[in-house]
Amino acid sequence: MRAYLTGASGFVGRWLREHLERSGDSVGALGEGVDLRDATAVREAVRAAEPDVVYHLAALTHVGQSWDRPEETVEVNVLGTLHLLEAARGVQRPPRVLLVSSAEVYGSGDGAALDEDASLAPVTPYAASKIAAEFLGVQEFLGRGLPVVRARPFNHVGPGQADSFAVSALARRVVAAERAGGEVRVGNLEARRDFTDVRDVVRAYRMLALSGEPGEVYNVCSGTAVRIGEILERLVGLARTTVTPVVDPSLVRPVDVPVLRGDATRLRERTGWVPAVGLDTTLSDVLDHWRSIDG
Repeated sequence: MRAYLTGASGFVGRWLREHLERSGDSVGALGEGVDLRDATAVREAVRAAEPDVVYHLAALTHVGQSWDRPEETVEVNVLGTLHLLEAARGVQRPPRVLLVSSAEVYGSGDGAALDEDASLAPVTPYAASKIAAEFLGVQEFLGRGLPVVRARPFNHVGPGQADSFAVSALARRVVAAERAGGEVRVGNLEARRDFTDVRDVVRAYRMLALSGEPGEVYNVCSGTAVRIGEILERLVGLARTTVTPVVDPSLVRPVDVPVLRGDATRLRERTGWVPAVGLDTTLSDVLDHWRSIDG
């Protein structure tokens, strides 16, 4: 199968490329020099590749930073998605498109597991941009017949993730404290998130690309919400020395969804996917990554 990735050099993209190649797929990617906002460049690149399936991962993904860069977030995440979908539709044999969205589109729940029929309630510019991108995919499917499958991943973590994301940031600070002693700066520890290892996430993406129902949307999640404070406690427990957490107000977001937990029943029933990597394994691997990078 000829696979084509946008965002191939990003955290998830690198893991997805590795998984696809191990699975026997040939993998091409949108070049780093191609701006998704450039419709002509995107169209030429995708048509030249003639892929069987496109995995659209490229986006501005940092929820907190979207407050400071709302216009750019919309341009990349919405307009860029439109250009990618139009380019795919122009291929001689249009490919299946896996459009990667985000569980942030649900906003905040009451702690109950959210399935794909839950109301959409964006509270961040990032979430609003992902809803708009999703519905461009719906329109391309309904109005043009392009086989678009949507994935809504909840929080995914693993080695190699940037330290602009909560778990990786905490892990890096714990590693720094292992060496120098002292404190670990933290933000809001009360938020609860549904974490899945990135290696499980990319398995789900390929399964959906192969057998997801066009026009449908699928949650990718563990089904368990874990308090950020518990993540910190586990990281501290895995540390090689004693570290002390200290709250830093500058790390607290303007709005932070209190609880976000998903229901992956639809994904499981369609593909048979279940997560295989435990949270402690993930956290240990993230710590080891930062030990190797910062050593």
